[in-house]
Amino acid sequence: MRVLVVEDEAYLAEAVQITLERAAMSVDVAADGDAALERLAVVDYDVVVLDRDLPGVHGDDVCAAIVASPGGPAVLMLTAAGALRDRVGGLELGADDYLAKPVELPELVARLRSLARRPRRAAPPVLRCGSLHWDPFRHEVERGGRHVRLTRKEFAVLGVLLDADGGVVSAEHLLEKAWDENADPFTNAVRVTISNLRQRLGQPWMIHTVPGVGYRILPDTISEPGSAAAVAGPSRPGR
Repeated sequence: MRVLVVEDEAYLAEAVQITLERAAMSVDVAADGDAALERLAVVDYDVVVLDRDLPGVHGDDVCAAIVASPGGPAVLMLTAAGALRDRVGGLELGADDYLAKPVELPELVARLRSLARRPRRAAPPVLRCGSLHWDPFRHEVERGGRHVRLTRKEFAVLGVLLDADGGVVSAEHLLEKAWDENADPFTNAVRVTISNLRQRLGQPWMIHTVPGVGYRILPDTISEPGSAAAVAGPSRPGR
């Protein structure tokens, strides 16, 4: 197993390195985020032991870069920030495991072996439609190079529409996928969210209403009459 230890406290990095090498692991050490990214660019590691509070590039940003790389190594965050909100935050960034300092080194070895047995992760796909890009990992939306700020609900609804790849999505399906089980099936929340989403994405309108059926999203460049975009009707928002 090849392991990268990213830790700016030299004595701890050395202790972890010695322990892991005694457990028959191949270990490299980086003292800051910049050095870690340089090593990750050229070496195929199985697991990264990552301190969160690093000099240079922050540990959170290193984690984000690893998770965004398909087939990248597993990440175990090893940090002094051990409060519940810190552990949850680290895992939400995409870390596979989280240990608070001071750490019991035998436990670290066991956790690394467990992580190495897991299949390599694949980054969530960025969905595209014309000039619109929807990035679920970074929770970002761009249209024509312009950043679009969305609420969580609008982001979720847009993801469902894009995932349909031009197909019509019913209001009931959107309600099922983007709201919880307590949502009122007779609510107008879907219609209101769609209307707000259209306005935020801007013109020409990409989200079209198919009367009596639902909604669909089509590329923002309408080509010839008879194309899928033209068949959808005029590029104006529906209700």
